[in-house]
Amino acid sequence: MSICGRILGDVADAVRGAQIRRPRYDPDRLLEVAVQQFIRRGYEATSMAQLGKAAGLGKSSIYHHFPSKEAILHRALSRALDALFAVLEEEGARVGTPAARLEHLLRRTVEVLVVELPYVTLLLRVRGNSKTELWALERRRHFDREVAELVAATASTGALRQGLDPGLGARLLLGMVNSISEWYRPGGPQSAADLARVAASVGLNGISGAARSGAARPGDAMIGR
Repeated sequence: MSICGRILGDVADAVRGAQIRRPRYDPDRLLEVAVQQFIRRGYEATSMAQLGKAAGLGKSSIYHHFPSKEAILHRALSRALDALFAVLEEEGARVGTPAARLEHLLRRTVEVLVVELPYVTLLLRVRGNSKTELWALERRRHFDREVAELVAATASTGALRQGLDPGLGARLLLGMVNSISEWYRPGGPQSAADLARVAASVGLNGISGAARSGAARPGDAMIGR
């Protein structure tokens, strides 16, 4: 083989090696890496250069998928919010007694949080420092209002503790659910369904020895009555 041929062969081998070593990212995989960095560093403190380093990509490669860092944030928050709002459209959240619908909503919200843990965690840390964050906060408030209205409807049937303000009840329930993002880690002994069932039972029936054991049953949900 000529010297030129060997050189061309070496170059071809180097190019193939680089292609093998360089990670191939689609928008969803790049989004996963970006969300991890946003949670770790904070959105504002994370630069595109840091995202590129974490992903093993140059900034130009990131811009190929997303026009800006805020576009990445919007996609991430949309994933969490769309999953939560989809729960509101499920039959279990629309049909049945208010108490049964509330139980379904609580259980499914926990399941969404577990399945979309990084994205919901990022959503819960939004503070409204950009246009996208303000948009996300408003959508989150909309979801919270839907929950509050369902708590109020349940209260109207007499299934809540007497004298409990529905708005307060909704905040307590959502606070319990949202706190799961601070301590839950995938791979533990409980599945998403198990955790959701326990959370709904605790939220609706309490944790005292007098509370009914097992999951809250549709139609008999109570909050500390």
